[in-house]
Amino acid sequence: MLDASFFRRWMTVTASAVEREAARLTELDSAIGDADHGANLQRGFTAVTAVLEKEAPDTPGAVLALAGRQLISTVGGASGPLYGTLLRRTGMALGDRAEVSREELATALGEGVAAVAQLGGAAAGDKTMLDALLPAVEALGASFAAASAAAQAGALATVPLQARKGRASYLGERSIGHQDPGATSAALLVGALEEAAA
Repeated sequence: MLDASFFRRWMTVTASAVEREAARLTELDSAIGDADHGANLQRGFTAVTAVLEKEAPDTPGAVLALAGRQLISTVGGASGPLYGTLLRRTGMALGDRAEVSREELATALGEGVAAVAQLGGAAAGDKTMLDALLPAVEALGASFAAASAAAQAGALATVPLQARKGRASYLGERSIGHQDPGATSAALLVGALEEAAA
């Protein structure tokens, strides 16, 4: 079973991964976006780890809800509201249980991903973070490792796609051949889940 400390660890590991990959995320974003994805997420997750240390919520749902609120208030651009919505809605779906199973997390994360899809008006194949998140949620029922692998594969699969949503969609066919930065950072978030579990 997964408790609040596991979810705090997930956020801390995510913050480390984002810090490590920030330059790469910005590089991907400079090709088809505003060149600020890495810096924005780094600022956001640094703020998340700080607020979790200070407030230390005691349920999984409360950890994710607080993290989501923090991202919305500190991250500019689209990624703050999108990641904030993902974590907040997942936290709300987990409710106030002290511990949750991996299967329960998969169901709750599915609700979070659905909220992101609704907010961004995007679907699978639109070359967005959903291309990593949707397969990850499906694989999470099997294992954390399977979810991480599915997210990585989903991010890589955005390279040949033409962007239909977000800033990259303005480029039309010129968006083809570039890996989506949002799908790449989403794969980091899911990869951090596997690392936190290990």
